[in-house]
Amino acid sequence: MGCPTSRRFCETWEFPLPALAILSLPIAHLSMRVLAQFLAAATDVSQFPVPSLPEIAFLGRSNVGKSSVINSLVGTKLARTSSTPGRTRSINFFAVRWPGKPSPELIFADLPGYGYAKISREISGDWPRFIEPYLNDRPTLALCVALVDVNVPPQESDRQLLKFLNASRRGFLLVATKSDRLSNNQLHSALRVLAREYPAARLLPYSAKTGAGRSELWNEIRQAARQLTIATAFGPPSAN
Repeated sequence: MGCPTSRRFCETWEFPLPALAILSLPIAHLSMRVLAQFLAAATDVSQFPVPSLPEIAFLGRSNVGKSSVINSLVGTKLARTSSTPGRTRSINFFAVRWPGKPSPELIFADLPGYGYAKISREISGDWPRFIEPYLNDRPTLALCVALVDVNVPPQESDRQLLKFLNASRRGFLLVATKSDRLSNNQLHSALRVLAREYPAARLLPYSAKTGAGRSELWNEIRQAARQLTIATAFGPPSAN
């Protein structure tokens, strides 16, 4: 995966955004078009976009199919897929909106993959510099979508990620990718294994190829975004 545009870094941006990718997508039994635009690629906290809209972070091992999940949600090759795992070395931000709206309502944040040999060791050095601060401190982070490959046994790197998210008190959804590669019986068995391994996690099977789980994931994303918007509007409860 790489940055989808030559405009590598930006700190501020204006709307409306041009040349948005469009898709008619059923969400919660409604047909709506999703529009998306690349915003910024950040390898330092100073390069993050100014906090504004609810953000959805996508995390997972380098070969988990993260780009395919993001692309299937928006219906275009927004995030680049690659035969070489670990190509994403920055946090890539994308604005997402719906027709009839004057500006985006969400931001997708595509985080670097982990768990792939040398690349993973190099990326692990970046965690304290910009990935960990993003996950710990980003005020507009509404939901972390943690991706695991349902075809492989639970991995130690995934356990460490979920432990980190729990310690950071970040809401997350565990999405089991590539579910189309298993029969129904195999899928149910694999999901039971994941449920036993991560008993506190909400688990959603997903297939970027068939679209299974797409509507459910969009519902989770929009619900998390609404909750953050409401919490921000009303602020913390008064001490009086």
